[in-house]
Amino acid sequence: MLLLAIVESHSAALGKLEGIPREFWLKIGIAVLVLVGLVVAARKLAHVNKVVLAVILVIVFSTVGFNWIYQRNEPAWATPVVSKLADFFPSKGAYNAKQTKSPTH
Repeated sequence: MLLLAIVESHSAALGKLEGIPREFWLKIGIAVLVLVGLVVAARKLAHVNKVVLAVILVIVFSTVGFNWIYQRNEPAWATPVVSKLADFFPSKGAYNAKQTKSPTH
């Protein structure tokens, strides 16, 4: 009797799992692969010279940051900082607005 109850609960659980959309499982699979990739990358980076790693990180973060400032396509959490920096650095919208004005001498 106990075996029958276990088999029945197992089939009920499988029925619930089949109701979950494939997109969810695809996203979970991608998240697991990204996590594994991050762990592998972190272990490889642990053996890299720290100065070289710092230079690479500065280049990557500054490239992404300046792209966000120029294009104004930053994520919502970065908007307060990018808005303040966009006043100082050139942005695509400011450049286009300046180009549409007629030259005055």
